[in-house]
Amino acid sequence: MAKTEKKVKKTYILDTNVLLHDYRCIHNFDEHDIVIPITVLEELDRFKKGNDTINLHAREFTRELDKLSGDKLFNGGLLLGKGKGKLSIATGKQPSDKLSDSFPENTPDHRILAITEGLHVNRNGSPVILITKDINLRMKAKSLGIPAQDYHNDMVKNIEDIYEGVKINENVKSDVISGLYEKYEGLPASKFGMKTSPSAHQYFIFRNDSVSALAHYDPFNKLVNRVEKVKTYGIEPRNAEQAFALDALLRPEVQLVALTGKAGTGKTLLALAAALHQRKMYTQVFLARPIVPLSNRDIGYLPGDVEMKIGPYMQPLFDNLSVIKQNFRQQSKEFSRIEEMQQSEKLVITPLAYIRGRSLSRVFFIVDEAQNLTPHEVKTIITRAGEGTKLVFTGDIQQIDSPYLDTRSNGLSFLADKMKGQDIFAHVHLVKGERSYLADLASNLL
Repeated sequence: MAKTEKKVKKTYILDTNVLLHDYRCIHNFDEHDIVIPITVLEELDRFKKGNDTINLHAREFTRELDKLSGDKLFNGGLLLGKGKGKLSIATGKQPSDKLSDSFPENTPDHRILAITEGLHVNRNGSPVILITKDINLRMKAKSLGIPAQDYHNDMVKNIEDIYEGVKINENVKSDVISGLYEKYEGLPASKFGMKTSPSAHQYFIFRNDSVSALAHYDPFNKLVNRVEKVKTYGIEPRNAEQAFALDALLRPEVQLVALTGKAGTGKTLLALAAALHQRKMYTQVFLARPIVPLSNRDIGYLPGDVEMKIGPYMQPLFDNLSVIKQNFRQQSKEFSRIEEMQQSEKLVITPLAYIRGRSLSRVFFIVDEAQNLTPHEVKTIITRAGEGTKLVFTGDIQQIDSPYLDTRSNGLSFLADKMKGQDIFAHVHLVKGERSYLADLASNLL
């Protein structure tokens, strides 16, 4: 028998953006050693003030580091626990001639590179790897012969798995499909040729040459039941995926919903219509989205007061509300009810940062553009949910505005991947744009 291969202990150098992404990341490197460049602490100090999530993470990591404080952090490293590696802080290093010639500017990134380079040269057989979410910094490190990686701990392994919210089966017998229409409670999955039980709240399109049906798997009764297209607060589903999305949004047993899909597929509109339809079940309806400043500039650079600053970011949410209101006359009860809900703050449209600290009991909470959130931010929102709250996350994982997130590491993908199969979670991926033929054509071709 071959001898068991001995694990090679590695040394990981952490960049500032990794700590801002996950302030508890130092506990995720198993038996390997961790080094934090002194420059990273300088950068964290500049991030500590503010109300954004990265400011919160900067403060939390500083507290985390304070718990471990001691001379060993600067002298040999501090053991993080049983079976864990050591954590240490590395002070400044003189850059090599190669580094200085390639990157002459004295920037924080280049000072981090100099520290990493010094450790890499004196590694004594132990691999030294720079961990950063900055693609350019990874390229710079590799140009110097230094291994560099992204932070993989909360990445989705197989991105294709999150597109499996809807399955199509075209070989179902006509009498079985007819049975869905006759038996409201549903039929066993085995009737549809399934050898194993589907995932909780899995959606199906069953069809053959003559008949078809939309269906849903009920994990509690272990039956496949029919999904009907229902008009909800003036909004009628235009395709199968939209019908599935509304079904998930209207099911009281489903407390967490993820809606993914490209722009114009109706994700936010359907969620808002479902929230208004069920308004009596909840004390408030929150519709929020993260503010991702353009060109990495804070909204403080924009002119005007707070309302004027955040207005452009919130306008798409007000546009969805306007679409619903346009389905009713101004004298109608539905139109007046929406106006009253806004005035009484039962319907609140706001930046996500403004929700922090508020109670989420009996709230229908829609988080738009969730692909711009980190996995930790999504977890923080969900863990604040009280009794009777329903959370809906919508977004397009192909349109990410954050420079440190991608299709595999964003919070929406992470949510869809980790929650799959849970009996209170449903995920629907919408594929057909319904905004207009022009918008759908441009989305597909440009």
